[in-house]
Amino acid sequence: MQGSRPPRPRPNRGRALRAGGVVASAALLLPLVSAGPSATAERPGPTSLQGEFAAAATRYQVPPSVLLGVSYLQSRWDTHRGAPSVTGGYGPMHLTDARTALAEAPHHSDGREDSRGDTSRPLTTPARVAVPATAELPARLRTLDRAARLTGLSAEELRTSPAANVRGGAALLAAAQRELGEPLGADPADWYGAVARFSGADDSATAAAYARDVYEVIRTGERRTTDSGQRVALGARPGVSPDTGQLARLGLRAGDRARTECPRTVSCAWVPAPYEEFGDGDYGNHDLADRPDSQKIGFIVIHDTEGSWDTTLKLIKDPTYVSWHYTLRSSDGLIAQHVPTKDVAWHAGNWYVNARSVGLEHEGFLAAPDAWYTESMYRASARLVAYLAKRYGVPLDRQHILGHDNVPGTTASTIPGMHTDPGPYWDWAHYFELLGKPLRASGGARPGVVTIRPDYAAGGEPYTGCEGAGTPCAPHGSGAVRLRTAPDGNAPLVKDVGLRPGGQDSTADVNDTGARASTGQQYAVAGRQGDWTAIWYLGQKAWFLDPRAKPTAVGAKAPVLTPRAGLAEVPVYGRAYPEAAAYPAGVPVQTVSPLPYKLLAGQRYVTGGKAAGEYYYAVTFAPASHRVVRGTEQYYEIQFGHRVAFVKAADVEVRPAGH
Repeated sequence: MQGSRPPRPRPNRGRALRAGGVVASAALLLPLVSAGPSATAERPGPTSLQGEFAAAATRYQVPPSVLLGVSYLQSRWDTHRGAPSVTGGYGPMHLTDARTALAEAPHHSDGREDSRGDTSRPLTTPARVAVPATAELPARLRTLDRAARLTGLSAEELRTSPAANVRGGAALLAAAQRELGEPLGADPADWYGAVARFSGADDSATAAAYARDVYEVIRTGERRTTDSGQRVALGARPGVSPDTGQLARLGLRAGDRARTECPRTVSCAWVPAPYEEFGDGDYGNHDLADRPDSQKIGFIVIHDTEGSWDTTLKLIKDPTYVSWHYTLRSSDGLIAQHVPTKDVAWHAGNWYVNARSVGLEHEGFLAAPDAWYTESMYRASARLVAYLAKRYGVPLDRQHILGHDNVPGTTASTIPGMHTDPGPYWDWAHYFELLGKPLRASGGARPGVVTIRPDYAAGGEPYTGCEGAGTPCAPHGSGAVRLRTAPDGNAPLVKDVGLRPGGQDSTADVNDTGARASTGQQYAVAGRQGDWTAIWYLGQKAWFLDPRAKPTAVGAKAPVLTPRAGLAEVPVYGRAYPEAAAYPAGVPVQTVSPLPYKLLAGQRYVTGGKAAGEYYYAVTFAPASHRVVRGTEQYYEIQFGHRVAFVKAADVEVRPAGH
């Protein structure tokens, strides 16, 4: 949720769960150690990553498709230049060494958290959460140690050498297969139990969901160019039918899906957030409601946790803290649901959005580009979002599937404090592919609307601020483009008068959204010159590099709006509240306060459709006094800058797609 920089990685971070990872007895370790190279053995010369997978599969008698499939679920075969993941995993096989790498960042800032976004009821400040000791780290966060024992390779090699890392993963799979009494060899159908155990999950539902995904990859095949420029391919094997009965022999506890609202294709557990009254009329940490009967759910908001799974779950259980509906674990995609979707969680910092949205937290860090997300988490998240979108009729587009960094401030004073997660390193293009709605061209050669769609792997312009103000961030893929005042790479970045009321320039800081357009967002074209395209953005022309040979946007068809004839400008709002006359007695009128932006005559903005003018009044523990206030005022949601915004329907005219 919080877009602040995490501190440098430190040890002693994790969660006290029962170890459910690969465990081999001493008798099983001996032959495997002798089969692997010693720490001082002569290393083979450099080969392709594909070749390293083949060599490791042969050495440890693991089917190549199983080794490649497991690695794809962990890292999509990327190496991340040896940097650790969110859960302290290294390399293509995501071998975990949390004592060395797991970040020790608090979830959110130390100060008051206004994720409710409604001044009618201020929030309290929660206590800090204690960090677990190293001894509490479960085995699933220490798989690199086991791989070192099995292979004879040093921990440093397993962290930094992709070839060693792949061998370590193969050794872990082989050890699990031996422990289960299953044969080593070439039939991937015999390896279901070993694959499920590799997930490190401590419950059977999560392990089964992980194994199901691995075998889906094996059946369908995958191929891609990795972050190190390596071409890796896994040929499709559609006839593979694994022995799922092996799962019962892993000794895992049963999953707890009671009360959860999740598709059957994911692992989901109920970890409830408290709805408790405390103090003098105070309560937390969410509001009871009756959605979608009382209010239409129109948004799904993607957050990152800025902390570990353990810390996040402790905070959601604090009644004095804020809330969200779901948390997703990076290592294996486990989903914890905290608040029923019918109820309103306090997560977005904008009460209008909170009242109409479902919030998903993903274990991760905005300003740690190489604290990467696993494919397991991306896939679980996409399945959950697709399920919720279908259930509630939420369109699968970037004006309804929002990042927290796309949620607008409610008033001018709140804009600078709005959160910036999940940030430019969240892979929206891949995410929408997993949602079944890939971001492809739908317009002509020179369309009036474009969808931002840069090559994520190419990375674009670099960012700063990951390790402190002004310091360069590590090179990394990015799904955003930077916006300038003229078609020139040396031109100043466009300004955001709401983010910086003093008129200061926008920056390349990873948390600065003032001059940034993100993958999937759609904008009306304002001009073209050479390799540059201009869009209407925050009331001004904003230029981005868009060469024909390597475009960063694709044509789109989408409805746009413009000020109604005779109006020189129209106000822009951060919420769509009803007119004063709509409020009944006992419900205070909410000010419809415009943001410090203007939509000017001649400018056009893509609209996500009409937005109901309504306000959910909920400031007491007992829901008897809660009211949904609706008026006659109608709004349109628009893609105005990096964040969405609202304009009154009476102020604008809409032109359909293609006009």
